[in-house]
Amino acid sequence: MDAIIEGLPLFIDGFLVTLSLLGVAGMGALGIGIVVAAMRISPVASLRMIATVYTELVRNTPLTLLLFGCAFVLPYLGVRLDYFTLAAIGLTVYTSPFVAEALRSGVNGVSIGQAEAARSIGLTFGQTLGFVVMPQAIRMVIPPLINVFIALTKNTSVAGGFFVLELFAQSRRVINNRGDEVLAILLAVAFFYLIITVPLGLIAGAIEKRVAVLR
Repeated sequence: MDAIIEGLPLFIDGFLVTLSLLGVAGMGALGIGIVVAAMRISPVASLRMIATVYTELVRNTPLTLLLFGCAFVLPYLGVRLDYFTLAAIGLTVYTSPFVAEALRSGVNGVSIGQAEAARSIGLTFGQTLGFVVMPQAIRMVIPPLINVFIALTKNTSVAGGFFVLELFAQSRRVINNRGDEVLAILLAVAFFYLIITVPLGLIAGAIEKRVAVLR
C-alpha cells in the first residue's frame, strides 16, 4: 500500500495521459470512421474499393507494428512530432476501421425503404446518408461503438512501449522503485483503467436497453 501512496502522483500523471490519448484518438477514429463507412456504402465503386482495402489492411495489422511505424518510420521520413502525437496518430488509424465497420452495420440495419423514399423526393446520396440513414444508424450502433472505445482505452497501454508515459508506463517506473509490492501496484493500475471502462460499459448497456425499447 505504501508503494501506491508514494507512486500516486505518477499514477495520476499516467492516468491523465491515458485519458488524453483516449480523447484524441477516439475523436480522430470517429471522424475517419464516418468517412470510411460512407465510402464503403458509396455508389462509386472506386471509393468502395479504397475503403475496403483500407479497412482490411489496417484492422489486420498488429497495433504494435502500427505504433512502431509511427514512432520510428515517420520521423525517418522527416515527420517531426512528439511521441504522444505519433502514438495518437497510430491509435487513431488502428481504431478507425473498427468504428467504420460498426457504423456500416448500423447503416445496413436501416430499412432500405427509407433510403428509397429519400431518393424519391429528390435527395442526393449525401443528403440521404446525412439526414435520413446515418442518424438512425448511429443511434443503433452507439453500444458497439462504446465497446470499440473500451478496447481503445486498453490499447493505449501499448503506447507505453514507445516513450509515451501513459498509465502502464508509469506503473513500470513505480515497480522499478518498489519491486516488493508488484501485485498491489498492478491492482492499482487495473483500478485506474476500470474508472474509465466500467462507466463506459454501463452507458453502453443502458443505451442498448433504451434502443431495444424504442424498436
